Amino acid sequence: MAKTCYYEVLNVERSSTDREISKAYRKLAVKFHPDSNPGDEEASAKFKQAAEAYEVLSDSEKRARYDRHGFAGVEGGGSQFGSAEDIFAAFGEMFGGGGGGFGDIFGRSSGPRRGADIQIQMTLTLEEAASGVTKNVQFERPANCGTCDGSGSKPGTQPQGCQQCGGRGQVLQSAGILRVQTTCPVCRGAGKIIVEPCTDCRGQGQVAKEVDLEVVIPGGVDDGMQVRLSGEGEPSPGGGRPGDCFCYINVRKHKLFHREGQNLILQMPISFTQAALGAEIEVPTLEGPETIKIKRGTQSGEVFKVVGKGMPNPRGGRKGDLLIQIFIETPKKLDAEQEKLLRQLAELEKTNVMPEQKNFLQRISDYFATSETT
Repeated sequence: MAKTCYYEVLNVERSSTDREISKAYRKLAVKFHPDSNPGDEEASAKFKQAAEAYEVLSDSEKRARYDRHGFAGVEGGGSQFGSAEDIFAAFGEMFGGGGGGFGDIFGRSSGPRRGADIQIQMTLTLEEAASGVTKNVQFERPANCGTCDGSGSKPGTQPQGCQQCGGRGQVLQSAGILRVQTTCPVCRGAGKIIVEPCTDCRGQGQVAKEVDLEVVIPGGVDDGMQVRLSGEGEPSPGGGRPGDCFCYINVRKHKLFHREGQNLILQMPISFTQAALGAEIEVPTLEGPETIKIKRGTQSGEVFKVVGKGMPNPRGGRKGDLLIQIFIETPKKLDAEQEKLLRQLAELEKTNVMPEQKNFLQRISDYFATSETT
């Protein structure tokens, strides 16, 4: 891929002074820095492009080679930055932050990082999801080692300050007006070196501990929802606030009801005589049996609604409904009396054809009559 001219990247003239180049770069660095464009890959690419252009144009020797030979004059010399992550880490004194990093421009704290979040699973029945429930969950999470009190050092000993970073946990690399801050590779940001590790935690300062938590699940939760337990995640390694625990809900399939949003669907079989003559039938709900009236002449597939017998909204508001879908069940076996009565009905239907059947038969007759004339 063809590179863009460094002067064009910074939007400056070839005759620009060092001060003008520095000013142009500062403007682009603030605009495209990842801290102010989280997740924006295009901004990240522009930031790295601007950093590369500034690295060359801010160095008089490199700039002279670039002016004479273009990119060929400066390629292969190696970057003063350790990596792309080094460029993004911080700007330090460039913005007068005293080593506080780029985040200080936006007023963010550079204190200890937050502990990691934890994810757990909880399985509920549909009845529990509807009414809400309080359950205990057990899982393991890191906790400060009781033997060394979280220091990682054997009792009676103390960790030593890291000589590489002077105990700061960070090292700085300079590139012109930039001071890029990166994690110390020796102590890995701790600022200390464990000389005699604790035998219980092996110098980690933390051990796995089983936790028993009481979780309150609100009524109406659905499969895949999560309940957040604030502060119940892993502790911060630097003494900051702990992470959170996210409880993911799994609702078992029900033998009778199928859920769609806040509504429940029940497929209810009825007999031919109930559908033809009408009836009052008892149907199950999550709160107990209810009686509904089946109107005379009900067809298979019709839906009856029982208002307010569905699932509650976990955020409040009215409950959903129970939708009862009727299907007519044809008996597979008949006794002699039942068969006799049905045969009598069949004889009557030959002379007294049902309205829907009569209409359908007429359409068939019309179809064949039209076919014969064409």
